Amino acid sequence: MTDMASRLDKVIDDAIAAGRIVGTVTMVARNGELVYARATGHADREAGRRMERDAIFRLASLSKPIVAAAALVLVDHGTLDLDRPATDWLPDFRPRLMDGFTPDITIRQLLTHTAGLGYATAEPDDPYRDARVSDGLEQPGLGMEEELRRIVSAPLYFAPGTGWRYSVAIDVLGAIIAEAQRKSLGEVIAERVTVPLAMVDTAFSVTDRNRLAVAYADAESGPVRMGDPHTLTIDPGKGLTFCPSRIFDPRSFQSGGTGMAGTAPDFLRLLETIRTGGAPILKAETVDAALANQVGALREDEAPGAGFGYLSAVFTDPDKAEAPYSVGTARWGGLYGHSWFIDRAADLSVVCLSNTAAEGCLGRYPGDIASAVYG
Repeated sequence: MTDMASRLDKVIDDAIAAGRIVGTVTMVARNGELVYARATGHADREAGRRMERDAIFRLASLSKPIVAAAALVLVDHGTLDLDRPATDWLPDFRPRLMDGFTPDITIRQLLTHTAGLGYATAEPDDPYRDARVSDGLEQPGLGMEEELRRIVSAPLYFAPGTGWRYSVAIDVLGAIIAEAQRKSLGEVIAERVTVPLAMVDTAFSVTDRNRLAVAYADAESGPVRMGDPHTLTIDPGKGLTFCPSRIFDPRSFQSGGTGMAGTAPDFLRLLETIRTGGAPILKAETVDAALANQVGALREDEAPGAGFGYLSAVFTDPDKAEAPYSVGTARWGGLYGHSWFIDRAADLSVVCLSNTAAEGCLGRYPGDIASAVYG
């Protein structure tokens, strides 16, 4: 473990010294034991506030497995059915194909991003951009009713079940969860996931603003403090808009896809719960299904060697993916600067939160962390 710690220390120190990451919290559990935990860099660079292990981060897409887990709890209890249409709970949720046909969209298709939904892009005539569909990172004050109306107004990208596209599906799933339980999504998440797992700082609000990490964004001269809004170019012609203040606006819909805040210790509790079979919140067979590839070869063109389960990507051929993971490893990230993975074959759960978008999620950093873990 000393060798792994040394490798991780070097990756983290090099990223901070090079100005690619402002601050980070990294935690590794092996065989149920915490074998590495380090907080370093700055939570607020301008104020000189150092990063602490219990720092709170805007989770972005780390919200997705939390909300997906809550949905699976309701499936286990018979409240939701994976193969029932979304309209059983949201009667007006009837997006159409380009030819005008209105297909059913199931809970299973929402969980696996095979529903035909999408995220807005900068592509010419993108229907989600034209409809001003939110990805849950921006547009503070936008309510769920209006968000669902906008999604329905845009045509589906493909017939449900015939393709894979990362999407607002978990936002729709969150609305279904709330409707099924007649409570807010946040209340259901608390009852079904975060309270049972003692995830005390994970919510659709910030439990302690004094511990909140400032959001930074990549720039040519090094990470810059995000404005509000802040547009970040990910690829040529492709930009994302962040509004860090969104999480403070109670009018904003509770985005199951990107809207939560939380800490590394909290998230590691969720990962370890999943890795060890799901108790006390999920049945073991439900976890096995969640960590299995549920989409066949639908992601092969986009992500060779990786499918998708109910929580995240699942590696079916790590060699083809040029990744160090074991077969069956689940992995995903969050655009505010995060990555995580569960490798049940190696008894590993790893979470790495940073406050630097998008290097901490889409840059070299997550891959360097994973390589350091495996050696």
